[in-house]
Amino acid sequence: METRSLQDFQDLCTFEGFKSFRHYYGYGVDQQELIDREFKRIKGVTYLDHAGTTLFPESHIKGFHDDISRNVYGNPHSHNSSSRLTHDTVESVRYKILEHFNTSPEDYSVIFTSGCTAALKLVADTFPWKPMSNEEPGSQFCYLTDNHTSVVGIRGATALQGVGTIFVPPRDVETRARKKQTQTNGEEECSTPHLFCYPAQSNFSGKKYPLNYVKGIQSQQLYPACEHHGRWFVLLDAACFVSCSPLDLSQYPADFVPISFYKMFGFPTGLGALLVRNEAAEVLRKTYFGGGTAAAYLVEENYFVPKHNLASRFEDGTISFLDIISLHHGFETLQKLTGSMTNIQLHTFGLAHYTYTVLSCLCHSNGKHVAQIYCDNDFQSIAEQGAIINFSLLDCHGRTVGYSQVDKMASLFNIHIRTGCFCNTGACQHYLAISNRNVKSNLHAGHICGDNIDLVDGHPTGSLRVSFGYMSSFEDSQNFLRFVVNCFVNKPLILDRTKLAKLNLAAPTELSSSFHLTSIPNDQRRCENGQINPPSSDRMALSEVTMSKDGKKNSSSHTLTNLFIYPVKSCASFEVTEWPLGPQGLLYDRLWMVVNENGVCLSQKREPKLCLIRPVIWLASNTLKLQVSGSEAVTIPLDPILEKSDLRTSQSKVCGDRVQTVDCGEEVSAWLSEFLGKPCRLIRQRPEFMRDMKFGGGKGDYCPTPLSLVNEAQFLLINRASVCFLQEGIANRHDSDNEGTWSDTEQLVQRFRANLVISAKEPFAEDNWSHLTIGSTQFQVIGKCGRCQMIGVDQKTATRTHEPLRSLSECRSGKVTFGVYLAHQSAKNSTHPVLAIGDHVIPKISDSTDKL
Repeated sequence: METRSLQDFQDLCTFEGFKSFRHYYGYGVDQQELIDREFKRIKGVTYLDHAGTTLFPESHIKGFHDDISRNVYGNPHSHNSSSRLTHDTVESVRYKILEHFNTSPEDYSVIFTSGCTAALKLVADTFPWKPMSNEEPGSQFCYLTDNHTSVVGIRGATALQGVGTIFVPPRDVETRARKKQTQTNGEEECSTPHLFCYPAQSNFSGKKYPLNYVKGIQSQQLYPACEHHGRWFVLLDAACFVSCSPLDLSQYPADFVPISFYKMFGFPTGLGALLVRNEAAEVLRKTYFGGGTAAAYLVEENYFVPKHNLASRFEDGTISFLDIISLHHGFETLQKLTGSMTNIQLHTFGLAHYTYTVLSCLCHSNGKHVAQIYCDNDFQSIAEQGAIINFSLLDCHGRTVGYSQVDKMASLFNIHIRTGCFCNTGACQHYLAISNRNVKSNLHAGHICGDNIDLVDGHPTGSLRVSFGYMSSFEDSQNFLRFVVNCFVNKPLILDRTKLAKLNLAAPTELSSSFHLTSIPNDQRRCENGQINPPSSDRMALSEVTMSKDGKKNSSSHTLTNLFIYPVKSCASFEVTEWPLGPQGLLYDRLWMVVNENGVCLSQKREPKLCLIRPVIWLASNTLKLQVSGSEAVTIPLDPILEKSDLRTSQSKVCGDRVQTVDCGEEVSAWLSEFLGKPCRLIRQRPEFMRDMKFGGGKGDYCPTPLSLVNEAQFLLINRASVCFLQEGIANRHDSDNEGTWSDTEQLVQRFRANLVISAKEPFAEDNWSHLTIGSTQFQVIGKCGRCQMIGVDQKTATRTHEPLRSLSECRSGKVTFGVYLAHQSAKNSTHPVLAIGDHVIPKISDSTDKL
């Protein structure tokens, strides 16, 4: 040991203290600049209670405020446009949560709750506990002794049901592990459900427990699962862990994962979630049912059928939808400020390692240590220790300084720490050597959880905890250490140089993950000018034969008159004279879409101005150009640059289907946001992602039908004769909107946003077709297109009208269908056929019009 002055101590800590972690400190910008910009309110404050709650950045709240100021969010249980916006935004947030934990809706469901404790109570109330019987052993509720009160509290629900309880000291999980017991011959496999609960990270000491315990318990290789037959489920309390560490549920598939979002973002404070593995969801048994959870029920009979969707079954009443919407801004802000959870983990562990090492080497003038630190490691491994330090301060005689006294002194220096037992009695008893008898006698002495009685007969009843968050700084750590030295060290200060040398020993390992994208096949033959030059084998002599309803040939013909591509969903059409078919329809049709700041698809129903954005595809340069009258155009590549490691991937929804997408970058995002007057982004369907059509196709010799970002089907076809019929009906209405504009047939054609426009003699003849051939390409008619208010948007001016929807309903006796959906039936053909204006259309009449 070596005696040093306070100035020497500060210089020593500054020079040597953070050397090995400077590479991991911060997020590419000056940490103080980040604090000045996002956390002005903590100027002069040393906030070290991030395990209690972290702090929200100003841009998170501003983004949320701007969002709810711009958009009308209705109750998601309704079906009006504001309610649908809420529903879609909430679903987008669910995807973002699952993406954050590297899993997907195929494997996990997100049930929103009021917090982590409510999520734990949900498991307690719905887990299929089985009492012991003569035929089978009863369920076992097992928990690590180092667990939050809210986990141990599940015992209150199980005790009334005759369920066994096993408390497990942490060392026993592995030391008592043994090979799974095998069933004896003739003995049936036991299906009794058991639950094991443990924290990914102790909220008391910051100790990280091995995540591979999840599979070890599920496979009955670890204690206590290895000693009890049955089916074992694992509840992983991740509330403390996920605030500063990445959790990969694809690698560690816990059955139930409760979290609280204020631990991650600081806001909102009354919202949590239970992540449920879908394979485990089937065992949950819910008795109470609230609003929004019923598919059907009767008031005069004990009859109730729950909704199929797991979240809909378990989220009673109206969810806190505005709080949920705020989570999107939490994830976005966290990503922008820090880059990744791995960066946060490195930053916070570096601060904790530094603080722990310096604190552990502080000694009074007589050589006695200033702090007793409660941990099971030396803060050398990022996999074993989180950003929490739990300790007691000792005077020069080795006596504990009461935590209330330290807390009051810290308040004078505007240092915010946490004191007590932190709702973790098991860990508190273990580290402070408090026996069960002591707990009971302390209660008789007047001490209860959460009070300020810090010493009973000279023995501590609790301890001190400092914890770091992503906005914590090196100055926070130094302020805390100076406070300890100034207020609680008997001078002159002595440093334990042996422990101080450990500052430069820890070497955290960076984790990395990336998505590998592949481009869509594009083997089209192109001329130098970018036009498609189809192989001769893909073209067929034009036929002038059509089929009448009785199957007889006649000389009348149906012809393809217009060919439209809609590269960006809900934006203007790109009209061509010929175009190849890709695996999902017309090549590049609806591969892009505009989404709002929450990742929800924008359509002309919500944003009519989208129709003024005119996309143009340049095959020669492999680019997509977006242009608006009076503005400079913006250009993006047709295919994502696969080598780029900074590609933003996300999940969104189209007509209830989850789609995987790639963000198209900041330039086009800024361009769209400026034109539409609100934050939005352009995303592209990930090339390797396949989404199948919900109806039709997949029959006979045909493959399942893959879709782009279209709503229902690969192609939409309309008939000019049907357009003219409707046009006449509108003209006969003397009160029609914009009465003088309906004489333009082409404008009316544009409103229906069809890919294929044909000329047939009879209006709505297409309703009775089952198949058709255009040129050499065969199609199946899979259904009629039901129309909505979107056809009321004038595609030239972006104004809304009641027509043509009103007249369509009258002309068709209440029907609001117009046009038919098609599926391409040449999926087995290795070449890409080409459609061209002038191709003749040969339809086949359906045997039964009712099928359509």
